[in-house]
Amino acid sequence: MSTVRLTVAQATVRFLAAQHVERDGARTRFFAGCLGIFGHGNVAGLGQALLEAELDATPDRPPSLPYVLGRNEQAMVHTAVAYARAKDRLAAWAVTTSVGPGATNMLTGAALATVNRLPVLLLPADTFATRAPAPVLQELERPDAGDVTVNDAFRPLSRYFDRVWRPEQLPAALLGAVRVLTDPAETGAATVAIPQDVQAEAHDWPVELFAERTWHVGRPLPQPDALARAVAVVRSARRPLLVAGGGVLYAGATEALRGLVEATGVPVGQTQAGKGALPFDHPQSVGAIGSTGTTAANALAREADVVIGVGTRYQDFTTASNTAFAAPGVRFVNLNVAGLDAVKRSGVSVVADAREGLVALAAALEGWSVDAAYREEVARLGAAWHETVASAYARDGERPAAPEAQPTQAEVLGAVDAVCGPRDVVVCAAGSMPGDLHRLWRARDPGGYHVEYGYSCMGYEIAGGIGVRMAAPDREVVVMVGDGSYLMMATELVTAVQEGVKIVVVLVQNHGYASIGALSESLGSQRFGTRYRARTASGRLDGELLPVDLAANAESLGVRVLRATTRGELDEALRAARAAPETTVVHVETDPLAPSPGSGSWWDVPVAEVSSLASTRAARAEYEARKPAQRPYLTPSELPPAPHPRGTR
Repeated sequence: MSTVRLTVAQATVRFLAAQHVERDGARTRFFAGCLGIFGHGNVAGLGQALLEAELDATPDRPPSLPYVLGRNEQAMVHTAVAYARAKDRLAAWAVTTSVGPGATNMLTGAALATVNRLPVLLLPADTFATRAPAPVLQELERPDAGDVTVNDAFRPLSRYFDRVWRPEQLPAALLGAVRVLTDPAETGAATVAIPQDVQAEAHDWPVELFAERTWHVGRPLPQPDALARAVAVVRSARRPLLVAGGGVLYAGATEALRGLVEATGVPVGQTQAGKGALPFDHPQSVGAIGSTGTTAANALAREADVVIGVGTRYQDFTTASNTAFAAPGVRFVNLNVAGLDAVKRSGVSVVADAREGLVALAAALEGWSVDAAYREEVARLGAAWHETVASAYARDGERPAAPEAQPTQAEVLGAVDAVCGPRDVVVCAAGSMPGDLHRLWRARDPGGYHVEYGYSCMGYEIAGGIGVRMAAPDREVVVMVGDGSYLMMATELVTAVQEGVKIVVVLVQNHGYASIGALSESLGSQRFGTRYRARTASGRLDGELLPVDLAANAESLGVRVLRATTRGELDEALRAARAAPETTVVHVETDPLAPSPGSGSWWDVPVAEVSSLASTRAARAEYEARKPAQRPYLTPSELPPAPHPRGTR
């Protein structure tokens, strides 16, 4: 057997560079590169190996595994995850960090990747396998276990976890990790921890380990009996509603979805991950669904007798904490590549690729359609919502909005919408903007809406925007971020400058946590702890606004900054930023108390059962009035259809 002598780190880099993925006959390299911050755990291991790969490159032959230096370990994972999402999970990045705090800084990113079912390979350094110099700097010592390190915290957050104690274990660990990363039903964070001494250890590797390897991403077909059960339920429906989740986009199933709903007239509500599955102005699109949904989608959800979930995991925002689907006897048909999601809500479970499942469902439903009255109702509700959006985008329903007035957050979205092209990508993650974007944003393209709302992680936005632009250099990327998220992870602007990755960052200054402030007020907690104000003699944070200049902060990180104080200035700044060749931050102040159009639905956040505060007691009364509408959705879908409350078809 032919062998080659390399360190464990060098072998890891060479192996990752040889991995490819194939779907529908298109074959591409799976790992785009490695993001990393070096410390004493990986600088002489993976750092040295990546240096060798870079030095071996030529102008005609790029590095086998390109390296990008990040500024924050968590942010590097966000960049990698955003890249994978923009590539429909058919490409990924590795992320390496040093031992100790560098490694544990990635824990939030690992959770985000796994919650969102997005592939990222994490390569945290670990303490010495030999334990010769133990305890080493940053090592966690436990009195009850000698083999536990801080990296064991990755186990519950990763879809795959392994630790390479000896060189011989590396092939199995890497193969196991890539198997999970390329599996649409299992993907998430894959963590391979490599002790720092093992990274530098040499070993004779079989050359076959480094041969090009192709991982085939299949499209599982629905089982005929499961499909037949699903078709029977759908055909019995008078008021069906389809909920499109992220799985529709990852499977490239948008055309299949369009074909099904145009033939049958079934309206489509979209989750945060599924927004863009249909263009906003498609006749069957009723927009966002759930707690942050449109009044159109939620009105239809309340009376839907059959809910067809495609590629959704039915998060509580999608189901309005299990109150959205209110019809007696409502039944569910769940089409999902992951069995975990396909069985939710006691629905008919169809485990299959979203595209293949939709094509099969459309064929089996040929000749069946909702009635004309339901189509007319869908169109009427959709048109009314479009008018609501137009009014929110322009103050008091006027066009254009008064240019001298301070814009509301909805107007900021309207200004961004007006300047964006059909293929531009809007990126967001946390605060009040994801809800407003879900309701109001006019998605025109399947890849044009990128809101991380599985984990809704503050700080994701700028790092994620970089990942999206790296994945789609032909698209303009607009990052929407509030001051709270910006303050948590603004440093990745330096990475954007370093890599020449152009993004537009719309920095909305709310002087606090606008989203949680509004939630706090609705729950009777009076926006406590959500405002950026000075502490006064009373001991409370109720003084003047803090003299924080976030625009100056952004400028100090090397990016161009444009300030806007009115809607007119904002329109001008956005046009200039989009046209600019470099990363630009557009800073705008808004009124955090200005409301946006509501969804007409609910989100379950418990309120204190007893309180001395009248505001809390009132909120508790409202909570108790809402709570009875919550349902377990345990009705088996195979049962005969229940009588519909609105009568016969």
